[in-house]
Amino acid sequence: MERFSDFADEDKPLDGEKRKLEQVLNIELVITGERIRESKYREEGRRRYAQIQVELKGKRYVVFTGSEVLIGQLEKYRDHIPFVATVKKIDRYYTFS
Repeated sequence: MERFSDFADEDKPLDGEKRKLEQVLNIELVITGERIRESKYREEGRRRYAQIQVELKGKRYVVFTGSEVLIGQLEKYRDHIPFVATVKKIDRYYTFS
């Protein structure tokens, strides 16, 4: 008999305690997962948002952001997850370094 997990292709939820992006700035993190979704706040100019699962000191967290720079980097480098990165704020935008 097959196991559901052998054939199911649904997104698994990202687990972890919620953190604000500002709470993980300038800290070396392990990026362990991501999800990019359409925003419900499109009229405010936000097209998409990202859920980023990170590990810090052995504990998992989930961070939400509408940063198009971070979203673009996640899309470009998703095949490299998990990876170590630091989220930096440069002027008015966020980026991995």
